[in-house]
Amino acid sequence: MSKTKKKWLLPLTVMLSASMLLSACGGSNNEAGNESAGNESEKPAEATELIWYTIGAPQKDIDMVEEEINKYTAEKIGVTVDIKMIDYGDYTQKMQVMAASGEPMDILFTSSWAFDYVQNARKGAFMELDQLIEDHGQGIKEVLDPAFLEGSKVDGHNYGIPANKELPAQEVWRFNKTLLDKHNLSIEGLEKLEDMEPLLKAVKENEPNVVPFAVGKDYSPLNTLPYDYIIQNLPMAVDMNDPELKVINVLDQPDLMEDLQTMNKYYKAGYISPEAATTTSTQDLFTSGNWFMDRATSQPFADNLWSQGYGYPVVSTPASEATIYNWSVMGSLQAISANSEHPEEAMKFLNLLNTDVALRNMVDSGIEGVHYKKVSENVMENLPESKNYDMPTFALGNIMLTYLNPADPENKWEEFKKFNDAGTASPLLGFNFDPSNVSTELAALNNVKEEFWSPLMTGTVSPEEFIPKANERLKSAGMDKVIAEAQKQIDEWKASK
Repeated sequence: MSKTKKKWLLPLTVMLSASMLLSACGGSNNEAGNESAGNESEKPAEATELIWYTIGAPQKDIDMVEEEINKYTAEKIGVTVDIKMIDYGDYTQKMQVMAASGEPMDILFTSSWAFDYVQNARKGAFMELDQLIEDHGQGIKEVLDPAFLEGSKVDGHNYGIPANKELPAQEVWRFNKTLLDKHNLSIEGLEKLEDMEPLLKAVKENEPNVVPFAVGKDYSPLNTLPYDYIIQNLPMAVDMNDPELKVINVLDQPDLMEDLQTMNKYYKAGYISPEAATTTSTQDLFTSGNWFMDRATSQPFADNLWSQGYGYPVVSTPASEATIYNWSVMGSLQAISANSEHPEEAMKFLNLLNTDVALRNMVDSGIEGVHYKKVSENVMENLPESKNYDMPTFALGNIMLTYLNPADPENKWEEFKKFNDAGTASPLLGFNFDPSNVSTELAALNNVKEEFWSPLMTGTVSPEEFIPKANERLKSAGMDKVIAEAQKQIDEWKASK
């Protein structure tokens, strides 16, 4: 597989997304970024080293690229970085342990879905950044869509610098175009999960080595339904069409039951892998091309991105509206550790990362002439060695500074801005649940969730049989108390607006 130059879509199909796998200014990628507001100091006699933890599979050429990054940043701002990568499945647990133990670190990736941003900000893991942004982050304020900084505040303060990327979340049904063409299948008019059955049946009957519907343990039909979670992957939510913002148990909703019945039907028909409920990543299927469809979080021109990354054509069709959620605003942030001994230098580096074209693309794509070649001023093409440096673009700052792929239109970043402007805000945007009054109940609910959530969402079990059992266990674990607490907080938040 050719390098997924811009792995900004979460490998969750996900989420994962998008791939899981996915989303101002800087659209022109001009060299003005090299004259960024980050150039605030002369290079000292010895540069300050920052420890930077970020998410993603550790890369073979990381040391080589880091050396070039550090030559550049030492000259620019008197700072170097020691980049430490932790793979997706391990990131949250390992970071929680290291943060609790006081492990030395300066900059760290956080999000709504990995090493939870809001919870860890409230627990004191991150430094409050308000004054640091004013003193050393003016370039960030100039390039970042204001909705990101405003929407990622926790109790009125910023604790992370969001990546300038897609602001809304939009789910799409994604297809391996090679198989569509081979079997003369069309995706016109496909909208709902049940619409996919004729295509999945055709692939199952004619392609014995292909997984028709690529689903992993993080898959959830809820992503295409009009609900906003109170807490990610726990079944308390608000119907976005309900002006009263009543907190409900989504497992009791008829539209979710219909989708779960369809998933179970597809599972029994062999369209979904028997191991779906325990599969942490479907990346191997994308590498090999042995998949037909999945669901992913999209962004403008995502098909071009996926096609270049996988080395074969991928096409998609909408599965949901483009909606701005708390979790999409907080889908990718860089925080400064509360234990950092160099917070000012860390903010200077984050400012440079988000404003400097050369640095942003070096971190993202490696070394020019080794990992990629420039086709024009702001267009790049992967070289074979790019397989050794395949960074998750979405996790690394302002994506609107990254070079375009050859298939991308010149107006890509302008289209991103239009996409962001057109997104519809969830009625809960700006509300962050405070779990402190129900922490015991939430711990119990999460234990119950681990037993039933993935089997239920991936179609592995019958929803008619399993939902009553799950609800009984959830009720015993204290879900009613959590719903009541969430309702109280939402009502107070709504009244204060």
